[in-house]
Amino acid sequence: MTSSSLTAPPPAATGSRARTALLLASGGTFLSFLDATVTNLAVPPIGAEFDLSITSLAWVVTAYAIPFAALLAPAGAIADAVGRVRLYLGGLTLFTIASLVATVAPSFEVLVGARAAQGVGAALLVPASLGLLLAEIPAERRQAAIGAWSAVGALAAGIGPVLGGVGVEWFDWRVLFVVNVPVGLALLWVGRSMVAGETRGGRAPELLGSLLLAAAVAAAVYAVTEGPERDWDGYVWAWVGVAVVALLAVVARSRRHERPALRLDLLRGRTFATATGVSVAYGAVLYGTMLLGVLLLTGLWGYSALEAGAGMTPCAIVVAVVGIGLGRLPRKPAARTLIVSGLVLISLSTGIIALALSSTPAFWTLWVPTGVVLGVGIGLATVGISSAAALSVQPVHFAAATGLVMAARQVGGALGVAGLAVVLASAAPGPDAYSWIYLAAAVVPLLAALAALGIRTATPPASPSAA
Repeated sequence: MTSSSLTAPPPAATGSRARTALLLASGGTFLSFLDATVTNLAVPPIGAEFDLSITSLAWVVTAYAIPFAALLAPAGAIADAVGRVRLYLGGLTLFTIASLVATVAPSFEVLVGARAAQGVGAALLVPASLGLLLAEIPAERRQAAIGAWSAVGALAAGIGPVLGGVGVEWFDWRVLFVVNVPVGLALLWVGRSMVAGETRGGRAPELLGSLLLAAAVAAAVYAVTEGPERDWDGYVWAWVGVAVVALLAVVARSRRHERPALRLDLLRGRTFATATGVSVAYGAVLYGTMLLGVLLLTGLWGYSALEAGAGMTPCAIVVAVVGIGLGRLPRKPAARTLIVSGLVLISLSTGIIALALSSTPAFWTLWVPTGVVLGVGIGLATVGISSAAALSVQPVHFAAATGLVMAARQVGGALGVAGLAVVLASAAPGPDAYSWIYLAAAVVPLLAALAALGIRTATPPASPSAA
């Protein structure tokens, strides 16, 4: 009897584990990305309760995005080393506890701290979820699994404003965090069965490099946020220097450390490196425009929180339909085709809004049609970037690659939201400020699409058992 026959589970068990893995991966990813966007509608009432400016309120979003972005890359390597299920359950536990703390936060400082803890939990959770899923899925079904997983994340990001509007309008902004608790507990209960039989190997990446990476992202976001208010004085440029020095230190340590926090070896592959760079630009546009859309509907056009949330629904539905539809296609489009076409559609939709926007509401004639086009673009780009990254590495690096490319998206998102808050805080009230931001959101995807033309998706790697 061979060693493979001793370790391979029977077919029935494999099918059961695959279904459970899909449930856990989808549930964990849904929670993580939902929480990244559901608070957009809570920003105005949080500001009213704690009497804060828009630049201060931006920390409700960026406090989550910074640790999420900084820890996604090393968390993927940790998942490969200590076990994807174990890291998944640990991240989910932290995320659930932090959600409860955010629900009862007595001050803005406690709320921001809870949001940061949620970001840490989500960073541990997301790479482990896709790595867990791909490890249980046969090689020929991986691209379909990536499509379904990406669709769940995109759907969560899209419907966050919808649920946020309902929660704020009918209840209170705190309800947006308490709903995570029962879902998290249910997933923890289901995930216990996956620990037995899990394989793991290697050692976790170094802690210092991970902390330096978090410091680099945090310092960069802080500098962007504080720059205009302080007229870009020496204090701000000192934080820019901190970000640069911390990033250089991460790169230097990662080049010579046997367990680097930043996997520079993966970035040597042209497809993966390009997908990572495109992911930064995509994240800035994605998260910036989602928050901008909520502020436009409630601030410029005067809709209620519930109406604004409903206004984001068409885009969310289209994102889900595109993601799931791509997973069901018998012949999958190339990742480069998905990325380029998705980014062009995002550019088209935001460009039309930039040119046609006025202070007069145009919900059915402008917002809904461009939202549908935007949803198609987001769905295509999300699946394409995830596929290009995951399918360009060997199975043993699935979680690490996923964590790095998603970290790049979150870095872009954190900087995009910070830049958005700065522009809106310094610009005169009116449609012009929104138009300029949407114009930038049209140019950036076009530049990213040009870069994505160089992507060449590798042949899907062998199954985990073969590897």
